[in-house]
Amino acid sequence: MSDLSPLFEPYTFRSGVQVRNRLALAPMTTISADPDDNVSAAELEYIARRSTGVGLAITAVAYVTPGGKGFPGQIGAEHDGRLDSLRALASRIKAQGARAVLQIFHAGHNAPPELVGGDVTSASTVPSPQPGRGDVPVRALSGDEIRAIIADFGHATRRAAEAGFDGVEIHGANGYLIQQFVSGHSNRRDDEWGGPIEPRLAFPLAVIAEVRRAAAQAGTPFLIGYRFSPEEPHEQGLTMHDTFALLDALRAQELDYVHVSLQDYAGTPRRGGHPERSRLTQIAERLGDTPLIGVGNIWTAQDAAHALDLGATFVALGRALLLEPEWVQKVQAGRTDLRGTFSPDDREALTLPEPMWGMLTGFMLKDRLQAAPHPEPVTG
Repeated sequence: MSDLSPLFEPYTFRSGVQVRNRLALAPMTTISADPDDNVSAAELEYIARRSTGVGLAITAVAYVTPGGKGFPGQIGAEHDGRLDSLRALASRIKAQGARAVLQIFHAGHNAPPELVGGDVTSASTVPSPQPGRGDVPVRALSGDEIRAIIADFGHATRRAAEAGFDGVEIHGANGYLIQQFVSGHSNRRDDEWGGPIEPRLAFPLAVIAEVRRAAAQAGTPFLIGYRFSPEEPHEQGLTMHDTFALLDALRAQELDYVHVSLQDYAGTPRRGGHPERSRLTQIAERLGDTPLIGVGNIWTAQDAAHALDLGATFVALGRALLLEPEWVQKVQAGRTDLRGTFSPDDREALTLPEPMWGMLTGFMLKDRLQAAPHPEPVTG
């Protein structure tokens, strides 16, 4: 049996933020915000329970500008009227002893037209590859609009700090706007924001710089993390070679951590890199001393320990914490009775908001389903 003690070692990030262990709550879409996109009471109960054992709790993603909303029931961080909502979220997480991180994004061409006034935007006019989205018109952002969105990431970071969060995670994964700029499939620009891989990195690097500028005003240690997806299946999509260029750029930023979005933490690359070595190991090697959060199909304590062995500094738990909110406490106590399945009668016992439960079980109400073509995958 693997030594589990590394999972429970404390850690101090470059920013000075300290965490009690190497386990994190993965950011998972709840589609359960109040109708005004403030955090709901059900979301607060859901995340508070799952923050009791982890060192780091990363929220469901919040949009930073109205045109960047990605799905219904999503929380907003796009104006100062959200501060009370964000304060409630941060305080419930921190009351459980975890560090609170607000994930922030712009959906880009994955935004449902009805949620953004029909004005779906991206790096270029390339439509979303999501099923059923091929005919949705996409408008390329102007240079001024790009700079305004970069500023909006900074404003959202400032709000997160004011609300008491310990940091933000820039969501550059899962095919949303930041990844759309990095990808040669979705970025066909010929200006300063497009071309070969190096200029395609200009947008995420500008976002990081703006977030860092805003975080510096916090007055207390404040985390900056970045999440990315290493590969895309489409033609001209991201390969591991592109990702290595991104990782080199991220390593130079000296971020607190980088968080890879994977379906399987031990999976191997499809295109580029070494075909027989895990993506996680190759990513960790490329990042050097930049901490790495690994995620994807981690269910047991042995899975989590193996992820550390492959090169992760931290392990994010998604579905495992959905089904076993006390996963961390049970593993630390040496227990192995971890729930791995659920029944239709388990929603209240698992403290899951009804819309999230509907998404998980496939019985979401028809009107919400029509408005949410493809929320961020719930992975762990």
